[in-house]
Amino acid sequence: MEKFEDVDSKIIELRHQKVILDSDVATLYGVATRDINKAVKNNPEKFPQGYIFELMKEELGSLRWKISTTKLSKTRTLPKAFTEKGLYMLATILKSKKATQTTLAIIETYAKIKHLSRNIRELSAEHDKQKKE
Repeated sequence: MEKFEDVDSKIIELRHQKVILDSDVATLYGVATRDINKAVKNNPEKFPQGYIFELMKEELGSLRWKISTTKLSKTRTLPKAFTEKGLYMLATILKSKKATQTTLAIIETYAKIKHLSRNIRELSAEHDKQKKE
């Protein structure tokens, strides 16, 4: 089963959203990127606007700069980014045991991130309140 760290390391922020690139989704699910993109193409009704988006050339260039891996330099097409909603919809398509375990890890990771973000906001608000007193 995928661990929190495995999923968390794949989450990046693009367009003010936490997303996972199609190639990283494929790695987590143990399939080829083309299989992920084929599943999306064959089920367009499951991926309305806001569930998945294609990166712009500028975003890809920025990612190549930030993430110094050869993975993004070999891509011939612009990668797709899955939002949390898009990942949940993808889970309704992929039906292997590994897919189920990966989906559970993704759900748990996003829940932990939300919980941590909420705690940070609360601590920050408390700190600001104490500063004012």
